[in-house]
Amino acid sequence: MTQAYHLPPEWAPQWAVQLTWLHPESDWAPRLEEASAAFARIAREISHRETVLIACHDRASAQHCRETLSAAGAKLPQCHLHICPSNDSWARDHGPITLLNQQGKGRILDFGFNAWGLKFRADLDNQITRRLHAQGAYGEVPLRTLGMILEGGSIEVDGAGSLLTTSACLLSPNRNPQYARDEITALLCQTLGVERVHWLESGHLEGDDTDAHIDTLARFCSPRSISYQACNDPDDSHFAPLQQMAAELSALRSADGSPYHLIPLPWPRARFDDDGTRLPLSYANFLIINGAVLLPTYDDPADSVAQERLQKAFPDREIIPIPCLELTRQHGSLHCVTMQLPRSSQ
Repeated sequence: MTQAYHLPPEWAPQWAVQLTWLHPESDWAPRLEEASAAFARIAREISHRETVLIACHDRASAQHCRETLSAAGAKLPQCHLHICPSNDSWARDHGPITLLNQQGKGRILDFGFNAWGLKFRADLDNQITRRLHAQGAYGEVPLRTLGMILEGGSIEVDGAGSLLTTSACLLSPNRNPQYARDEITALLCQTLGVERVHWLESGHLEGDDTDAHIDTLARFCSPRSISYQACNDPDDSHFAPLQQMAAELSALRSADGSPYHLIPLPWPRARFDDDGTRLPLSYANFLIINGAVLLPTYDDPADSVAQERLQKAFPDREIIPIPCLELTRQHGSLHCVTMQLPRSSQ
């Protein structure tokens, strides 16, 4: 069944990437400057290729954002700042999900966001998309608000009718307990214009608050290829579940019935926060933008291996390493703080 509107893959042409700037009233406060530098590095690379749309908590946050971007060498005319209160900075999950139709017209879906199953406050974050839309941040693209809880980091599409997700996340009882698996499958197909949903049963990262978001585990690189976070250390607690996830990925079939080409990403050494909690390091948390892929790196020997493998997966794009250890201190990484906005004709 072909839908009038569909969710385009991340490699589709983009007009912007959205960020939510960090501020002193958020959990970033203890290392605000260090984390801000990481955000600014991401924004700089995006601004040289497309627009950066940034939600800033208040005027002081906007001033801090502008100064930090300037110091980082971002193209300031490409950075569009809007005042919009926030709890946190995970734009992938509270940001808009944009659909396109065959004529290239866009439609923004504003799903509910409850901080990954009521783990944290999200009253402000859950209003960001509507507030930005009311300010005209998305131009003339219409907005539709839905009651279903859905984070952008929990879904991946291949641009050929398939969606990839995890049962641990979408079947979490604190998200949409009123829906069974087949009902969620039907809702995803209906609202996102996909034809089939691939559910992964295995795979997780310690320190991850999202209940196994797919964007920390496995990512489409093309309609026929999937890169995934592998683990080759039998002594690591992740070994068995990630090996099982790799087996599940091997069993998946694309729209024409052929298996996907699988690209294993290397396993970085374990890192821990000050409380001894393991940080969720994943090379799968990359961001595809116009002409480039921003790759999170972790000051690890595996960084260069990840860059080499992704270069083969994206031969026509520049692979740009972005140091992201500061982001993982809040238990996310590069893709988690960004949301791409595909180019539309509106």
